[in-house]
Amino acid sequence: MQIVDDLIGVPFADGGRGPDAFDCWGLCREVYRRFGLELPDYEVCCYDAESFLRHFTDQRPLWRRHELPDVPVPAVVAIRFNAPNVNHVGVYIGAGRFLHTREKTGVVIELAASPAWKRRIEGFYTPKEVRSCP
Repeated sequence: MQIVDDLIGVPFADGGRGPDAFDCWGLCREVYRRFGLELPDYEVCCYDAESFLRHFTDQRPLWRRHELPDVPVPAVVAIRFNAPNVNHVGVYIGAGRFLHTREKTGVVIELAASPAWKRRIEGFYTPKEVRSCP
């Protein structure tokens, strides 16, 4: 998907909002921006799983859940890493693939149905209301 090709390999940084580094939410915001949509910003440290979960849970009524294969592009992918609750996000980019960033890898594309991700993905979400970018 050419709209995100230049993001592959961009390094991770906590609080990163691009263009030189992204955290997981900063990457989601950037991909949505490229689709002409604006997501709100949440200033939550990526290492603070409790705050991340609280923000995700508090905001959940504002999001619509989708299931594969009927996930629109873009959609936020809610992920659990070695935790009972969501503590990471990525962006669904179509064809069963999603984009995310981590400290060791930077921005990468993964297959949502792969054994490594299938059990970690909590769901796919789009905002019920979204603003167009100015």
